[in-house]
Amino acid sequence: MPSPPNSDELIFFVNGRKVVEKSADPEINLLFYLRKVLRLSGTKYSCGTGGCGACTVMISRYDPTTKKIRHYPVTACLVPICSLHGAAVTTVEGIGSIETRIHPVQERVAKCHGTQCGFCSPGMVMSIYTLLRNHPEPTPEQITEALGGNLCRCTGYRPIVESGKTFSVKSTVCQLKGSGKCCMDQEERSSVTRKEKICTKLYNEDEFQPLDPSQEPIFPPELIRMAEDPHKRRLTFQGEKTTWITPVTLNDLLELKANFPKAPLVMGNTTVGPSIKFEDEFYPVFISPFGLPELYFVDSTDNGVTIGAGYSLAQLADALHVTISEQPKEKTKTCYALLKQLRTLAGPQIRNMATLGGHVVSRPNFSDLNPVLAAGNAVINVKSKEGERQIPLDKHFLERSPEANLKSEEIVLSVYIPYSTQWHFVSGLRLAQRQENAFAIVNAGMSVKFEDGTNTIKDLRMFYGSVGPTVVAASQTCKQLIGRQWDDQMLSDACRLVLDEIYIPPAAEGGMVEYRRTLIISLLFKFYLKVRRGLNKMDPQKFSDIPENFKSALQDFPIKTPQGIQMFQCVDPHQPLRDPVGHPVMHQSAIKHTTGEAVYGDDMPPIAQQLFLAVVTSTRAHAKIISIDASEALALPGVVDVITAEDVPGDNNHNGEVIYARNEVICVGQIICTVAAETYAQAREAAKKVKIIYEDIEPRIITIEQALEHNSFLSDEKKIEQGNVEHAFKHVDQIIEGEVHVEGQEHFYMETQTILAIPKAEDKEMVLHAGSQYPTQVQEFVAAVLNVPRNRITCHMKRTGGAFGGKITKASLLGAVSAVAANKTGRPIRFILERGDDMLVTAGRHPLLAKYKIGFMNNGEIRAADVQFYINGGCTLDESEMVIEFIVLKSENAYYIPNFRCRGRACKTNLPSNTAFRGFGFPQATVVVETYVTAVASHCNLLPEEVKEINMYKRVSKTAYKQMLNPEPLRRCWKECLEKSSFHARKLAAEEFNKKNYWKKKGLAVVPMKFTIGIPETYYNQAAALVHIYLDGSVMVIHGGCELGQGLNTKMVQVASRELKIPSSYIHLFETSTVTVANGVFTAGSMGADINGKAVQNACQILMARLQPIIRKHPKGSWEDWISKAFEESISLSTTGYFKGYQTNMDWKKEEGHPYPYFVYGAACSEVEVDCLTGAHKLLRTDIFMDAAFSINPALDIGQVEGAFIQGMGFYTIEELKYSPEGVLYSRGPEDYKIPTVTEIPEEFYVTLVHSRNPIAIYSSKGLGEAGMFLGSSVFFAIYDAVSAARRERGLTKTFTMNSPATPELIRMTCVDHFTDMIPRDDPSTFTPWSIHVS
Repeated sequence: MPSPPNSDELIFFVNGRKVVEKSADPEINLLFYLRKVLRLSGTKYSCGTGGCGACTVMISRYDPTTKKIRHYPVTACLVPICSLHGAAVTTVEGIGSIETRIHPVQERVAKCHGTQCGFCSPGMVMSIYTLLRNHPEPTPEQITEALGGNLCRCTGYRPIVESGKTFSVKSTVCQLKGSGKCCMDQEERSSVTRKEKICTKLYNEDEFQPLDPSQEPIFPPELIRMAEDPHKRRLTFQGEKTTWITPVTLNDLLELKANFPKAPLVMGNTTVGPSIKFEDEFYPVFISPFGLPELYFVDSTDNGVTIGAGYSLAQLADALHVTISEQPKEKTKTCYALLKQLRTLAGPQIRNMATLGGHVVSRPNFSDLNPVLAAGNAVINVKSKEGERQIPLDKHFLERSPEANLKSEEIVLSVYIPYSTQWHFVSGLRLAQRQENAFAIVNAGMSVKFEDGTNTIKDLRMFYGSVGPTVVAASQTCKQLIGRQWDDQMLSDACRLVLDEIYIPPAAEGGMVEYRRTLIISLLFKFYLKVRRGLNKMDPQKFSDIPENFKSALQDFPIKTPQGIQMFQCVDPHQPLRDPVGHPVMHQSAIKHTTGEAVYGDDMPPIAQQLFLAVVTSTRAHAKIISIDASEALALPGVVDVITAEDVPGDNNHNGEVIYARNEVICVGQIICTVAAETYAQAREAAKKVKIIYEDIEPRIITIEQALEHNSFLSDEKKIEQGNVEHAFKHVDQIIEGEVHVEGQEHFYMETQTILAIPKAEDKEMVLHAGSQYPTQVQEFVAAVLNVPRNRITCHMKRTGGAFGGKITKASLLGAVSAVAANKTGRPIRFILERGDDMLVTAGRHPLLAKYKIGFMNNGEIRAADVQFYINGGCTLDESEMVIEFIVLKSENAYYIPNFRCRGRACKTNLPSNTAFRGFGFPQATVVVETYVTAVASHCNLLPEEVKEINMYKRVSKTAYKQMLNPEPLRRCWKECLEKSSFHARKLAAEEFNKKNYWKKKGLAVVPMKFTIGIPETYYNQAAALVHIYLDGSVMVIHGGCELGQGLNTKMVQVASRELKIPSSYIHLFETSTVTVANGVFTAGSMGADINGKAVQNACQILMARLQPIIRKHPKGSWEDWISKAFEESISLSTTGYFKGYQTNMDWKKEEGHPYPYFVYGAACSEVEVDCLTGAHKLLRTDIFMDAAFSINPALDIGQVEGAFIQGMGFYTIEELKYSPEGVLYSRGPEDYKIPTVTEIPEEFYVTLVHSRNPIAIYSSKGLGEAGMFLGSSVFFAIYDAVSAARRERGLTKTFTMNSPATPELIRMTCVDHFTDMIPRDDPSTFTPWSIHVS
């Protein structure tokens, strides 16, 4: 093979500055280059696969043919730098900064409260910015589409969309309906509300600077000259191991392909990039024909349209739109079908990177486009030095028949899409775990041609994706149906034939086998109906229409731009203007988030001699370690050391948590050793070379059922009981029994676990910078493993990109892992978990199994309940004992059941240890409560809401564990929720809709909530703060809490401002550290602002008391004067503040106590529409009423409620963790674990903070960080309501249980019909399934 010449210079621009890279390495991506070479850390690493949008930047290119500049978004983690020759890159730093001037996008995302942890914010900003560069006045739909490739785990998206909508011509923030009154203001306001003024504005649009497109940076003229240079030549970039070649003519490309037949053509790198990273593919040579004019064109003829292979999928969509506008409708049915698939395929970034040629020729089995292209008779035009030829995009090509493959020296020039004809119908269909940016579970392209003027089939084509290793053609089925009439009998035969022809084995990869079989015929039925409808429109006399109640089955759920209103108590008009408490103050780091200037763990500049750490984890669930051979790893360049359990100087098993596995592994994903190397790439490569020999140990316990069989538990049973349960069961009208499975949840914080450990030269000191919710515990673990006193270990924590409970114990364990490495090597260790490792190692929310027995009267009154809970704790105790305690204590939710027994136990299994997660057991336990309440309603022929009202706490009472509560705020939230959401009227409307629609059903549900904050141990509720006043009057506040995105620091500034009676601008908040505030407790349990606020308040009050004599002497003096005088009088201007903690306790022997300081009440109503044929659902509207008492900051509190609600909705619907029967987690990234995107949030979203009193807490506020999580279950029960309606119509009246999450699979398979009855079923004893549930 000819050896490539030396390297050329790579020239591109970043933020207007020229970059000349003399030794460009093809293996380096843009994200790495920006962050580690150019030190532009605003662009974030979150997933590394292009699936989350955190690394979104804008690329601009000049097209010498059209003389136009194209701006488009990309995910930097997938862009090889060598592909950027001649391009201009704009990052978040390039559009504005605090130093220079912030851009209107940055300003509005911040001021509209569209940022919480801030880690996704630069990507969000760049997506909106790129849209505005192309459309300065975008439509709301364009904004929603632009954000489709960006994930956010904190905000719930609504404020981000709203910030984008402020650039639209018509801003639709509040629907005033022309009356001048808010549409939520109904006459039936409760008496309390009438006295209070309600506000709905969380920000002031008048503050926003206008967007002036003329002020945007110009495209570098040098790049235009380069693009138009007539003497362009081939470029070669020679890396350490690979070579990148960019040809400049088509002949040059064909020459290269002949010389390097195995070299991949790289354009968008959306296929080759992930294959290198995750499948260890290696290519010595890359050929990148980017910008070759012969690959970028659209050519229309009378018979069809030919589109160049170099067009990105976004450009393909533009070309199809043009074609549709120019051609009659009957000719563009294939174009319409392709456009429909393109709208939801991946996100905008990937659609702007992936190319038509690359997508077609890589033939992914999940392709949404290839089945449609094949159904539309598309043809691929290929070329080599030997000449041109056409390959039909058909069964042989898609199923990878050798004779239909491209030859190794051929390239795809273009794709020809023939026009459809009058008696020809083409459709694209798909169903995915979520509507957008998710691989299809099953998709299809179908077309039928009829003999003119008849419904006799002349030609039929059906192609399915995601049903086998390739896209599959149902060619035998189609052949047998030629000549048949398009009628119900044909459909029935077609379903039978296609199920025979396309066989999905029971143990097929990807699982969901029966569901996928059902989708094969459900999608066929949708196509059948669509064609019947089309024939009827063409000739209503000859062809009968489909039944009226079937018509809605044809419509996919539309993607609408969400809108809503947020309501909260206005600030008392008599409150001093400088007092910020009660105002919707912007997050104090919001502008830094949106400009990319906020510093996170991996943004800290490199430290001299630092090493990077990569983990080697167990591949077995339960096994003996026979040997660890690291010799090959140690021999690799850059590798400094391999660290094992032998290197731990102190305690390798601290509090039951194993730091490095020694002799035995107890789960897949347990850390066995780590590799320290000069670069992360070297460490990762070496980690793959460590060889471990295992010997399996029995039993291997994965599920709760297996744990029960083996009597495998982590802790003793916890129980509470009141009344006489056994006696009550003998005196009720009815008894029901059931069980509910609730699967787990991944935290999916946007910033993965990040640790920087720096060993000091003296006294065995070590400094750690950790993204932790509990720096004190990081300090404790590190001191234990190093066998030093805690006073030698310092842990700093400025901020972290989301946590949700996942950065309490796990950050401590990982801190210890990195500290051992730093100790052994004597060098600083930077330890950033990749997303896949993070998901594997750190686990998440506990899966739960509940068994219940409920006794009730025929009027719906529940007299007795006996509930047993089991959680899957994983292999070590972690937080499982406290989680099961919380589950048992909170297991009654909002209901008073006079005879109530609840028991709970944590099971020990061979899975990674599950840990704390927002809501801490409450979201799992209460879905069980609502399930049995709903079951009681079904047995009594009542609405679930009626049974809830009957059994809800009504007066001052004691809980089952004897804590007093006043349910008045609960009753108010419930009443207002029913009234303001117009629940009863909408319920009737939904029933009317359901009568008229057989395949689509609407459902509504209202759930009440009685939540608690804090911890049953008083010492966990304590907090401390440190406040310094400097001589210029500026104030520094430090507290023991951690800023995770919830706005804790912002609230602390508000507290200090009120107490010291000074403007917020005087106050600076310093990072959390074990040096400044010792022995701080974890920031969790919704109590961060409660306890740290009290400590800050205490410190400020001490200082104000010291200043009082000065102020009395000089009442007209300024703050600065008073401080100077105080110093002159030797008055200390520094103090610590302390809050002893809420007095809480729980006596498990007596089964009673006062475990929680107070209750948070709420209610939510959600309405959904369900597609019974596919299992898809659409959330139409949600109304939330949350008892906030007095909100210190309504913007932050509403942000917490909305964010928690969307996270909860994800937990109960689309978020699904998949494990193999051997305990291997499959779900390790955004590709196979789907959190909600902007398209999943309610189309209408109304949130009201209900005012009450809570004298125990600071300023009578309440902690709202977690409470909204459970309210997401209103979506789950609305789905249940819709599915119930479908089942009733199909004659299935028996009460049924729906486990959580209500995925599309569960919804579809519960909506039993003749299609689900038709599919083949397998005997479970004859195969091992690909995945299992672990609850």
